[in-house]
Amino acid sequence: MADVVRAALVQTSWTGDKESMIKAHEDYARQAAAAGARVICFQELFYGPYFCQKQDTEYYEYAESVPGPTTERFAALAQELGMVMVLPVYEQEQPGVLYNTAAVIDADGTYLGKYRKNHIPQVKGFWEKFYFRPGNLGYPIFDTAVGRIGVYICYDRHFPEGWRALGLAGAKIVFNPSATHRGLSSYLWQLEQPAAAVANEYFIGAINRVGIESEYGDNDFYGTSYFVDPEGKFVGDVGHDHDPELIVRDLDLSLLDTVRDRWQFYRDRRPDAYGDLTKP
Repeated sequence: MADVVRAALVQTSWTGDKESMIKAHEDYARQAAAAGARVICFQELFYGPYFCQKQDTEYYEYAESVPGPTTERFAALAQELGMVMVLPVYEQEQPGVLYNTAAVIDADGTYLGKYRKNHIPQVKGFWEKFYFRPGNLGYPIFDTAVGRIGVYICYDRHFPEGWRALGLAGAKIVFNPSATHRGLSSYLWQLEQPAAAVANEYFIGAINRVGIESEYGDNDFYGTSYFVDPEGKFVGDVGHDHDPELIVRDLDLSLLDTVRDRWQFYRDRRPDAYGDLTKP
């Protein structure tokens, strides 16, 4: 496995319907592959709007099985392009049982599994408890053609425990697909994930959609997607704060050994002293 992995993120705006949104992401994937990318992650709930600005049962129609139609469609594309794909979708396990999920497809088109968002907000503009149950699959790691990767989703990023669980399981790259809007969170956006990359000694790909989806609410999604390395440094520039963009960067995984030899955060953990942290 090569030390340098070329990886891609997509930040984009709502096109108005599911099929055109899917086609737009197929185009982005082809562009990324043409640029040499071997892994790509899309934004949270990538084929739809961020409907959680409202509470309305009509948006349950965006949910589908995982694996299902969208994962199968992109599995065929992953195989064609030889690219690992992380697909954040709205999952229906059974009628009335719904999750905010990311499916992971390997470069040969194999469905490897899924992560279900564990931490679910319920505040103005983000009425997610109306749409999703809390995840029940833990913090899985996926062995892919580009190495071990993990997924965290949006609001999860405010909780350090999952970041650490992914690191302990051997993640080299963790993707955090999101839908977050301007205001205080834009400050946190460029603080929390670099800090998590340093504390857990891996690369993070942070993805945020762009634009105002006025039919659903006034959230102004500010993009600025980026990769950050385990020293907390951005890999290249961050994405634009208004415009759709395909971000392709080279991640030098040999830096993981350098950092982990320098700072022994995993060796020096004290789980015997953490008991009270597991209490409600």
